[in-house]
Amino acid sequence: MTSRSDSMFGSKRKVGAARLHVSGKHREWLLAYACLSLWFIGFMILQAGAMVYSFLLSFFHADMLTPARFIGLANYQRMLGDSLFLKSLGVTSRYALAAVPLGVTLSLLVALMLNEKLPAQGVWRTLFYVPSVVSGIAVAILWGWMFNPSVGLINSGLAVFGIQGPRWLASEQWALPAFVIMSLWGVGGNMLLYLAGLQSIPTDLYEAAKIDGATAASRFWHVTLPMLSPTLFFTTVMGIIAAFQLFTEPYVMTGGGPNNATLTAVLQIYRVSFEQFRFGYASVLAWILFAIILLCTLLVFRSSALWVYYEAELRK
Repeated sequence: MTSRSDSMFGSKRKVGAARLHVSGKHREWLLAYACLSLWFIGFMILQAGAMVYSFLLSFFHADMLTPARFIGLANYQRMLGDSLFLKSLGVTSRYALAAVPLGVTLSLLVALMLNEKLPAQGVWRTLFYVPSVVSGIAVAILWGWMFNPSVGLINSGLAVFGIQGPRWLASEQWALPAFVIMSLWGVGGNMLLYLAGLQSIPTDLYEAAKIDGATAASRFWHVTLPMLSPTLFFTTVMGIIAAFQLFTEPYVMTGGGPNNATLTAVLQIYRVSFEQFRFGYASVLAWILFAIILLCTLLVFRSSALWVYYEAELRK
């Protein structure tokens, strides 16, 4: 009896020890999920829930003042003939096609310059990065003054060289290019990412390229760009998403003018929803914009196999 009871208690202790061992093994996973649960709950309530509600609202005539009325696909049919929204998509697309490549290129050039040994290197890096921290209405007001055709800093500087500056935000031809120029204000954020990527490139690769007789241009093309391609991929995707969501600057500086030359898609959605109170139709426009951003992002992802290099994949 004693030996049997001892063996039973021994087996129970082994099972308990095994349970403690399993719980300890997965403790980090449980802690991670516990920390993520607050974000997940907030996402499901504030974002995923709002997206589902917006999608359902797109099938209704809803002004939030009277009871909503189901109208099926009428809002989607109206969107196809909405010349103003189609124009806003064209304005947004032109802005993205100009601002994203220029921003990526300029931030990369600045990072390459600041990656070299320069006097007061830390000061220069700080000066280029700080503007990217300041954003929103403050930047819009500042650049609105700089683009003033009469007393603005840009035209005043051009006048010193005898050049008559354009009317900028008051001109249909120059208003959108002005926003593209203003977008370069925040290149410091991407510059910091490129600096981190440049400093993570093994120096052995450059030394091997020099031994093989590669020029500086060849080293940049065959070593720097491939090793920096994951960072370029990330900044390109984020730049496209940000460009298609341009809102604050045209809303504050031009209101979409002159003659809707700076009417972006998000600004038009804002007008339809909070000025015209057509929330059902605004939901359709928002989902169309979401589909366009998703399509552009997927295209970049699909093309990444041709130009994005991952060292880990090569090692496998």
